[in-house]
Order: sequence, then C-alpha cells, then structure tokens
Amino acid sequence: MPLLVDPQDELAREPRLLCDTRLLGALHAEFGERLGPGGAAATLLQLGYLHGLRDGLRLLRCGFLDAARPTVEALPTSPRLAIRLDAKPTGSMRGAIELTGSWPEHHEAHARSALLGGSGEVSCFLSAGYTSGWLSGLHETELVAIETACASRGDPQCAFVAREPLAWLSAGAGQARASVCALPFMELRRCVERELARAPAAQELSAFDPDSPAVHVWGPVMVLPFSGSEECLRAIDLIGRDPAAGEVSVVVLDLSGAVIDEGFGAVALENVLEAIEAWGAEPILAGVSPLSERVVGELQGSHLVVRKDLPLAIASAFQIAHAQRRFL
Repeated sequence: MPLLVDPQDELAREPRLLCDTRLLGALHAEFGERLGPGGAAATLLQLGYLHGLRDGLRLLRCGFLDAARPTVEALPTSPRLAIRLDAKPTGSMRGAIELTGSWPEHHEAHARSALLGGSGEVSCFLSAGYTSGWLSGLHETELVAIETACASRGDPQCAFVAREPLAWLSAGAGQARASVCALPFMELRRCVERELARAPAAQELSAFDPDSPAVHVWGPVMVLPFSGSEECLRAIDLIGRDPAAGEVSVVVLDLSGAVIDEGFGAVALENVLEAIEAWGAEPILAGVSPLSERVVGELQGSHLVVRKDLPLAIASAFQIAHAQRRFL
C-alpha cells in the first residue's frame, strides 16, 4: 500500500497525539467517515508507525542502550505511549521474534468508544502502529504489532502480539495480513532516516512549530499559522483555488508566538477572520498568548471558538466538522 500520510504534517510529528483522547476520537471519526474502515485503519497504522519508529531510532542512536555512552536527557527513555511487554519465552520458530504485551492506559480504545460507541472489532490502530515502529526501531528489524484484545469491544485489556511481517503473512490471519500490507516499511523507514539525518540526535521532537509558514489541510480541517494579515489572506486565496481544499469547513488559526496588539494586530486578525468566514468556513483560534487574551476577547464573537493549544484546537475542529456533516 502507498504512503497515506505526509511525514512532515503536524499529525505525523505531534507526540501528544498518542494520548490526547479528544484528538484520537476525532481522528477515528473523521478518518472513518472519509476513508471507510479499511482506509482509516491503514492511515492510523502508518501515522503511529512514523511516531514509533522515529522515537525508537532516536533513542537507539543516542546511546541509551549502550552503557558506555551518556544518555541524552532531551530524548524519551521510554515510549511516549505506555507499553507493557510480557516477559515470557516465545513459542514461535527458532530465530523469530515474538513479543506480547498490552497498552495499560487504553487511551485509544476509550477515545474511540467515547465518541463513536463500542466496537465489535479491535480498534487501536494508532497504538498498534506506534508499537510496531517503536519495536522495529529498537530491534533494527521490521516488527508488526497486532491487537488481540481491545477495551472498545468489551475486553478487559488492550493486548497485542508483535511478530515479523513474514511470520504474520505465513499465519494467514485476515487482520494481521491487512496490517502488514498497510505498512510500506521501506518508504516509512526512508522518511524517518532522512529526517534523522537532517536533525541533531539530541534535538527534541517539536511539532506544530509556530515559526513554520506551512499550511496543512486534512479533509475538512485546515491549520493556518498566523503570520500577519497579508500572508494569511494570500494563503487563504491560494488554497481556495485548489479543488482539493473544497471540503474545508473549519480553519484553525494558530496564534502561537504572535502578540496581538490593540492597533494593527487587532485589525489584521479581524481581516483574516472575516476572510475565513467569507470563504464559508468556521474559524477556531489556538495558542492565544496571555499578552493577546484581552484583545482577542474583545474581538471574540458569540460563535468564535478559542482553544488554548493547537492539538486541542485540531480535535475541536474535527468534532465541529463531524457535527456539520451530521447536521447537513
């Protein structure tokens, strides 16, 4: 299967995605509606795999597993998603790797159930993708974690088994085969390798960079960094001409790092908000600094949504887009 996610998108780089219940639930709802069950599962698997492989490789290369080398404090010393591995011998063929474990915090299962209700199938695809990438990075060979029990369908825990791709394909299990086929291992690894080659090993992962001028569109949600009136209006105009952006109905305006004063800043922000509404989309403000709160409060209309940070704003945007579709 081809790569379905852009490794440079914020969703592929934001570590809080793994444990943010609202964002997880919103992604399940949005991907499920737009891509169907199979497409949503594949996208979440790839998204999680990128996170896990990046964390695993960076930890391995910083020398954490080598007692002779110092640990880099900026890097995580454990996976960002809580993973409990069972210490028991494998019953598989000689030389093969097989690991069993669970996700004790059930973040994804609870998020999915809270928004969409219980499921008759396992549904922690982002967690399975992350675990696959994390283990693949540390073991320096491809491993695929398949969920075998899920709290969203009433099981007491969210458990998984991790094996090498060929072992799963030989077993012939339907869900396992689908998961293996959904992960383009070589392409995913090349993307992460290129990223690690560009950045210092000790540099902390930083997503949603407020200094980045990049505009991101995921179906009905667009994230637009606020870099002044002219730049934002130009971005809205250019994206509005792209047929692929025709379904955008919610725009998250990221004010992180910006100070909105009572003069030019307030006028610029108001112009951008008017342009978003004229485009037929609903604006959401994110990352309002304490210095900007009073000015934003004066501009805030009765229907303007404000969220404290970008992940929460994106989660709200997907929820609003989902509600808009139901209303229509």
